[in-house]
Amino acid sequence: MIKTTIAGLLFSVSMVSHAAPSNELVYTLKASIAKIHSVNAAGGKSTGTGVVVAENKVATNCHLLANSIGMDIGAMGEHYQPVGIQADWKHDICILNFQFLPLKAAPLGDSEHLQYEQEIFSIGFPGGPPKPLTTFGSIKALYPMDDSVVIRTSASFQMGASGSPLFNAQGEVIGLSTFKSPGRNGLFYNVPVQWVKSAMQLPVADFGDHYQPAFWEEELAQKPYWMQVVLPAQNEHWDEVEGIVKRWIVSSPYDTEARFYDAMTKAHTGRADEAKKIYQSILKQIPLHAGSLLSLAALAKSEGKEEELLRYQDQMAKLNIDPDEMELYSMGSKH
Repeated sequence: MIKTTIAGLLFSVSMVSHAAPSNELVYTLKASIAKIHSVNAAGGKSTGTGVVVAENKVATNCHLLANSIGMDIGAMGEHYQPVGIQADWKHDICILNFQFLPLKAAPLGDSEHLQYEQEIFSIGFPGGPPKPLTTFGSIKALYPMDDSVVIRTSASFQMGASGSPLFNAQGEVIGLSTFKSPGRNGLFYNVPVQWVKSAMQLPVADFGDHYQPAFWEEELAQKPYWMQVVLPAQNEHWDEVEGIVKRWIVSSPYDTEARFYDAMTKAHTGRADEAKKIYQSILKQIPLHAGSLLSLAALAKSEGKEEELLRYQDQMAKLNIDPDEMELYSMGSKH
């Protein structure tokens, strides 16, 4: 078996840098971002991020409310306490309701027309800084779920950024930064704005001890297949990956990421020709699917097919690729 490191075949590729939004746009949007402060029964304090989505309404993640006995938001040097909540516990979206909140709502986009490699940015409080920070990236995967899609991006986040709005290039909210995968080279997931819009239609309730785990906090067997497969793939437990993928494909035969993990497994276990056909079929549907391009390039290099390698390198030059992504996709480059 030969392992081709994907990083090694990218030296000649000129990577595309993320196009930063204008300073004016970011400045305007920061006026809609709030820092969330929460205190639990043991006296522990935590912070998160919220975004104003309508008059007197701030969207954030419900998991920030876990074990909370007190909460407020800070904005414009003042603190405001919510008077009610609209909670979609399963999808980890809570709409905090206020009175007389002097903050303008950010424009809401949609999550129905998102594209792989679409450039995005996020504004939040990762690490709890006094002022919101902006991070940049692109969409790396879309996972169909409950009439919308969970969005994986290359824009990383850390504690304090939960609930941060994810924006498209026009400055419209398309999701909320919510959770990351365990293990090395964590993957970063965002819940879609469609779920935020739905939560805004729920009845307003009083605060209380009603916390319920979100879908991503469930036991492993109850989580979506695209979450179950991450650690086995990182640890190169390909028999386990294959079992998960088989169930995934039965459940969703046309799911792009299920097919991609199927190809990864085949590439790793000596079925390179089968893997290539799957990667190529994915690229017909999604020409900028980074994992398929990187994996095909790795296979071409390991087989000494220089013309194929050059063709894939030309296509990869259109992508935003970082070292963690190279490591992620190099898992499927053994054959």
